[in-house]
Amino acid sequence: MLLLFISLVFTIQSHSYHKSKFINSANWLTGGIYEQANGVSSYFSLKSENEKLVEENRRLKSLLFSKEDSLTNIQYIDSTSFGTDYLFRAGKIIKNSYSKIDNIILINKGSSDSIKTDMGVITPNGIIGVVDRVGGSHATVISILNSNSKINAKIKNTNFYGTLTWNGKNANVVQLEDVEKLATFNVNDTIITGGDSTLFPKGIPIGMIKDFKLNTKENLYVVDVQLFNDMTNLENIYVIENLYREEIDNLLAPEN
Repeated sequence: MLLLFISLVFTIQSHSYHKSKFINSANWLTGGIYEQANGVSSYFSLKSENEKLVEENRRLKSLLFSKEDSLTNIQYIDSTSFGTDYLFRAGKIIKNSYSKIDNIILINKGSSDSIKTDMGVITPNGIIGVVDRVGGSHATVISILNSNSKINAKIKNTNFYGTLTWNGKNANVVQLEDVEKLATFNVNDTIITGGDSTLFPKGIPIGMIKDFKLNTKENLYVVDVQLFNDMTNLENIYVIENLYREEIDNLLAPEN
């Protein structure tokens, strides 16, 4: 076996054809091994990579919902702070209920992460609720699938607003109430946050119009909205802090 190995080495070294074949075969073999090893490594690092993507999305969302001029005039962007009106913090859902009339979501962020009550909570696909109670490392969120949830929303590309509520029937369909009779819209039009409150920035997607009917007594539409989120299958979230909420609320508070 030793002599055979030595003879093969001499043959490969002394003949260019054999040498090229050997190198090609070796490259194919080692390349295949590295590719398989990389595939295994990538699989086990998916969790880490997903967390990096969530963090990157958080930074991008903070930039996206910064002052209007920052996106249209690049010179106004500060590379260190971005001068944003909103701060996005990434987190995960620990417990999610969606089969009750008043559903609550538990997240893995709390006061130690600068989470406070009345902060909006979203996923990459749309809104899911508002922070209600806060502990040191966890917080509860009033889901949009809750009879007490009332969120300002509008029909995209229009100035027609309404209040987002839930009738308790379908976990993936909510209602946009109090839409003016004069409003013009169609099935499949998009519903977004209205921006008239300090909870959510304007323009966060919510869902698409599935159906609607006119309340003849009040002359207002009730619109069924098919959510972009699958409320039965949620994991990664972002908690939104409006950096000027306290100032705005104080200015709008009624005088005694």
